[in-house]
Amino acid sequence: MSDVLPIAEAVARRAGAIVMEGFGRVHRVRQKGAIDFVTEFDHRSEEVIVSALQKEFPDHAILAEETGLHPRTGEYQWVVDPIDGTTNFAHGLPLFAICLGLLRGNVPVAGVIYDPLHEEMYCAALGRGATLNGRPIRVSSQADLGQAFLATGFAYDIRTNPRNNLAQFAQFQLRTQGVRRLGSAAIDCAWTALGRLDGYWEFGIEPWDVAAGGLLVREAGGRATSTDGDEDFLPTGTIVVSNGLLHEQILRVLREGDTAPLPEQ
Repeated sequence: MSDVLPIAEAVARRAGAIVMEGFGRVHRVRQKGAIDFVTEFDHRSEEVIVSALQKEFPDHAILAEETGLHPRTGEYQWVVDPIDGTTNFAHGLPLFAICLGLLRGNVPVAGVIYDPLHEEMYCAALGRGATLNGRPIRVSSQADLGQAFLATGFAYDIRTNPRNNLAQFAQFQLRTQGVRRLGSAAIDCAWTALGRLDGYWEFGIEPWDVAAGGLLVREAGGRATSTDGDEDFLPTGTIVVSNGLLHEQILRVLREGDTAPLPEQ
């Protein structure tokens, strides 16, 4: 699958150029939900990505965030997020990315995450490792949850869903060095693969948000599972990625909640 990466990288760069045309400017913003937004640049980016992938891989299906499923008969499917972190983008906050993941069944086999503002291109292919701008990357070596630096996110139905992650957020704040909410699942995963973060978890996630990122973390030496520890995480709508050393500790807090051990003072 490494042979698809140069094409996916080029497509992501084309989409990134379009997205950067709109960063820091006033956009037409449409609400998909109470706190869920889409901009004209989401649509323009997705149009370029879908068109290019259909041309390069005519037998591959495509599942894109804004336009849904583009079915084909082949065994591979691309999952596409034209701007992961649209709310950040719409507010001029410099944390967003373009995500392309390639699946065989539910298994991510290739993926790219492109941060166009910082010109960071993360790539991974199954069994081939993970890179940032062509250089190999590796997860952190932090093994103590009490010293871990984590990230999380919140689903768009946070106001109505009882499993809104607020309790878990508080539990991890008490048991780690700190938890950040960056607003982009792709960036959360990429930074975990790079070692800027030690781990990330979230509920209510979509395949286009984390397919590429989950593979990136695995290929950088970490783990990616559901919040219940299932290696086949995409169908569950949840994710935990980590450097591997912290994974069972993170899962334990998610499982035990307030009864999980606190770090020693």
